[in-house]
Amino acid sequence: MENSQKIEIWTDTDGLMTANPRKVKKAFPIKEISYIEAMEMCHFGVKIIHPTVIQEAQRKNIPIVIKNRLNPDFPGTVISKKTNHNFIIQGISSISDIALLRLQGSGMVGVPGVSKRLFGALSNEKINIILISQASSEHSICFAVEPNSAEQAKSAIESEFSEEIKNNQIDPVFIEKNLSIIAIVGENMRHTPGISAKLFSALGKNGINISAIAQGSSELNISTVISKSDENKALNAIHDAFFLSGTKTLNLFFFGCGQIGKTILKQISEQSEFLQNEKLLEMKITGLANSKKMILSEQGIDLSNWQNSLENGDPSNAESFTAKMIKLNLPNSVFIDCTSNEEITKFYEKILKESISIVTPNKKANSRDLKTYKKLKEAAKKSNIKFLYETNVGAGLPIINTLQDLLYSGDKIIKIEAVLSGTLSYIFNSFTGEKPFSEIVLEAQKKGYTEPDPRDDLNGLDVARKLLILSREIGLPLEMEDIEVENLVPEDCRQTSNLEDFFAKLSTHNYDYAEKLSKAKSEEKRLCYISKIENNKASVKLETINKNHPFNSLSGSDNIVSFTTTRYLERPLVIKGPGAGAEVTAAGVFADVIRIANYLN
Repeated sequence: MENSQKIEIWTDTDGLMTANPRKVKKAFPIKEISYIEAMEMCHFGVKIIHPTVIQEAQRKNIPIVIKNRLNPDFPGTVISKKTNHNFIIQGISSISDIALLRLQGSGMVGVPGVSKRLFGALSNEKINIILISQASSEHSICFAVEPNSAEQAKSAIESEFSEEIKNNQIDPVFIEKNLSIIAIVGENMRHTPGISAKLFSALGKNGINISAIAQGSSELNISTVISKSDENKALNAIHDAFFLSGTKTLNLFFFGCGQIGKTILKQISEQSEFLQNEKLLEMKITGLANSKKMILSEQGIDLSNWQNSLENGDPSNAESFTAKMIKLNLPNSVFIDCTSNEEITKFYEKILKESISIVTPNKKANSRDLKTYKKLKEAAKKSNIKFLYETNVGAGLPIINTLQDLLYSGDKIIKIEAVLSGTLSYIFNSFTGEKPFSEIVLEAQKKGYTEPDPRDDLNGLDVARKLLILSREIGLPLEMEDIEVENLVPEDCRQTSNLEDFFAKLSTHNYDYAEKLSKAKSEEKRLCYISKIENNKASVKLETINKNHPFNSLSGSDNIVSFTTTRYLERPLVIKGPGAGAEVTAAGVFADVIRIANYLN
């Protein structure tokens, strides 16, 4: 080596990689790296070259070139004294299996020689220490060793400190196993603010807990000890954060591929190129499920052929889908529930606790008992992820976000009035007296504006669920039974065995509805099915409104919400637009997913 001009090492990769390519698919070759950076990476798991070889080359200032024997024309990685760095860090490495030992106790504080005795005891047993971290209070020291050395290390330390342990001055040594070390390495980290924040943010927003941290005074390396089960998730999250210029990959898991689910998938497919090029956002469909079949793939599901893939999937159920999604343990995961199924909502809390964000138009979770509502909000907050449900109330209309913005900015809600059913909006906007009420309802059903059974709209329960959610959003501790609901289905129509009988019975009440309409017209008013929150009470009922009421302009199946607040007192803040339909609901869900992507950045 003495007179060598260059050392070449031929392997089966294109050089030193930014991360282990078997664990991080987006890893790429490092063009140039310094001796000291390469040694750090090799110490923490990179096996291409031994640190002693690098050390000897550094001593003689001989560059090392790592090349791929399967791709000889690729320039590979050059390890030398001076390098040009394109990134803040040069690489991410990991040691997959370590044990962490902790020595602690009040008898260590201010006592000279504790560290010497500790590491001397380990040295005598020829136990190698991989990482050391000590609290500034001197109350504890933790260190990492290979798992097969953990019990031997514990025994050696407890023998050395037997008197202190006997006198309760020092605790027995604690061992934590099934851990991994992840290290970020790079000379550019030195004196660059925000590196630690970026690292810990990437881990924290993916629910990855850190057991120990170590950083040398040279600022060349920051090492974190995490659960072994989170290693791959952490590597990918950190790699995205530091190497992909802000590019974020979301792993999306869809449960429900009906009309709304299909429409969202179509919207994502059409918008994916724009999001990648302009917003540096990749949306990867990692899981799909309907009532019969499900498919999950860490590599992603091809949107051009997803229906065929799903047909060939495994039998589907909510519990199995949830379990497999959690087991994959992928970074930046989002569960999207596009069903109206209450059963799947029973898994929401578990999903949130696993640091998987949820987006859903399904109202069943937030309109269950208040205790469940609070549990879900608390689980999302504790896991530092998002639970978004803008489409619970007004499809694509920004009702919940607007309400939250008012509250967060210190405004006070005095009254909320709303028409929250596109179906009932259409029915009463169309009920002008030219046609009987029963014919208007039948017409709405044929156009697909109602549920298959129109009684599910006319009974007001769906509207009440939406109003309950709004009530809870402003802090009212209401249950469903606290909401006054006017059922528009006449008593003798509620138990009819089929729709034909229902419409026949409903037609016998046309006169009653005509009377209500006639009375409203005589007062120069119109009928409107209004949801209202005022004076800590909530109600849903058929009312009459005059020409000056903001809801008088309603047409078609539009929804409308009016917020009267301390700031919007004389002229309420009004939001109006389509309150139903697959396109606008899907767009609202899509927007919530984008909000999560922005949060993760």
